[in-house]
Amino acid sequence: MEIILSNVDGTPIYEQIVRQIKAKIVGGELKAGEALPSMRLLAKELRISVITTKRAYEELEREGFLITQIGRGSFVAPVGVELLREEQLRAVEEHLTDAVRAAHLGNLDETEFLDIAKTLFEEEI
Repeated sequence: MEIILSNVDGTPIYEQIVRQIKAKIVGGELKAGEALPSMRLLAKELRISVITTKRAYEELEREGFLITQIGRGSFVAPVGVELLREEQLRAVEEHLTDAVRAAHLGNLDETEFLDIAKTLFEEEI
């Protein structure tokens, strides 16, 4: 499983891991029931502390994305459509919040902001 960590990103390493694993689950790259690397193996591959991978896995389990079975490992949880949609909505809200802040800093009014958003939404990405 490929995870790319950034030291220049202000986000804690465990959050970067959580975000990327969630994206792989939501995007269908990781399927329900699929085993994830052990915490030790992932820590070794990423050259980070096992404590960091443990924290990431615990967060993913708390949010319902992983199931951990003692002695067997961690597996992708059968994630419901509603949970996936809610996760996507939350991500969109975060990005829009950043965009609104930038619009306020640039003294854009609501119409200008919505025109930009509409143009970008209609573009093929």
